[in-house]
Amino acid sequence: MRKHSIFKVAGGLLATALLLSGCSNETTEPGAGDPSEATGTEPVTLIVATFNEFGYDDLYAEYMAANPNVTIEQKKAATSQEARDNMNTRLAAGSGLSDIEAVEVDWLPDLMQSSDLFEDLASDEVKDRWLEWKTEAATSTDGRLIGYGTDIGPEAVCYRADLFEKAGLPSDREEVAKMLGSTWDDYFNVGKEFVAKSDGVAWFDSATAIYNGRINQLENAFSTSDTEEQLIPLDENTDIKDIYESTLKAAVDDKLSAGVAQWSPDWTNGFQTDAFATMLCPSWMLGVIEGNAAGVEGWDIANTFPGGGGNWGGSYLTVPSMGENTAEATKLAAWLTAPEQQLKAFTAKGTFPSQVEALDSEELANSTSEFFNGAEVGKIMAERAAAVDVNPYKGPQYFAASTVVQDAMNRVEVDKVDDMQTSWDKAVEEFASLQ
Repeated sequence: MRKHSIFKVAGGLLATALLLSGCSNETTEPGAGDPSEATGTEPVTLIVATFNEFGYDDLYAEYMAANPNVTIEQKKAATSQEARDNMNTRLAAGSGLSDIEAVEVDWLPDLMQSSDLFEDLASDEVKDRWLEWKTEAATSTDGRLIGYGTDIGPEAVCYRADLFEKAGLPSDREEVAKMLGSTWDDYFNVGKEFVAKSDGVAWFDSATAIYNGRINQLENAFSTSDTEEQLIPLDENTDIKDIYESTLKAAVDDKLSAGVAQWSPDWTNGFQTDAFATMLCPSWMLGVIEGNAAGVEGWDIANTFPGGGGNWGGSYLTVPSMGENTAEATKLAAWLTAPEQQLKAFTAKGTFPSQVEALDSEELANSTSEFFNGAEVGKIMAERAAAVDVNPYKGPQYFAASTVVQDAMNRVEVDKVDDMQTSWDKAVEEFASLQ
């Protein structure tokens, strides 16, 4: 039977100050507590375009109830790629974007080259609202802030405790964290043991999911971060080739992967058919897992991550200047990203706050998940965020470069049309066209 709510508040207090080093907690939030303070009185319809799960459904209803003159229409893309393709098409056409457009961190650097097409959202009211690095990524060289931070994506490992028990492995989350070790080799080796003892259940869902976890531990994955930024030729990029080869070896040769592409129908169905026992789970993935695994019991969270720590994802709300309601859209975007609303979104879908005051709240510290076997999700994700020690540089071509490598991996693992070397050679050739 499906659990009704992903999170509930429990007792106790966790100090999350490790997350907030160098950031001020003294902020002024426009309309943060009272949505009726955030808008005017003229009738207005605001279209908000997001993707995956942002946890905003109930917030839209709350905002409209407090502001009868405002109608919010939601556009939700199935994937970040779909949202990006739509934005690029509409920007090129010069029309058609929503009043508020969500942007994923991996394609934000490319968008920053067209920052003049978006409203400058900087103001005294939102100064120091977010973690410093979160704001810097959305700030242009001339000081324009084009995005309000929504969430960050500290990573843990989610697993099926019931499938672990069937395979004779520990299932308690503290014991699982120890068993998984601290390196990617440790994680893969436990997977070999699991697969040998399980009845056709894969260890993880997708090779590209593992790739994304690993690439976010590199300071410079595809380009240098000096003043003369240059793409690193793929055939000379030993870090990326190592991740490509070792991940595919584990996925295909060692048969640890379910061999499905994330976000595909086969991947979604895999949650219902016991297709895999673990998956890397940035905080925003918790709501996705609960939704896809409706009726399935046994999911839990281990407070660990191979290779140390990692942050995968995190998004922003932007206000395209081509919109007719930019002032009202800015007010709504500010309200949605205020601390109270970030905490509500976390409660709804697990999107971990990027807002300083929200991160420092007792409510976040005390959050638990009924669906994930009562796990202290607030504490776990706060500690996972504190474990992140690399803030990857992602230049304007990061998304396109990364897509080349992921496509190469899918040709081997999912489509099964190429062997590892043939697909890599194709990726090298395709990558060269980006330079």
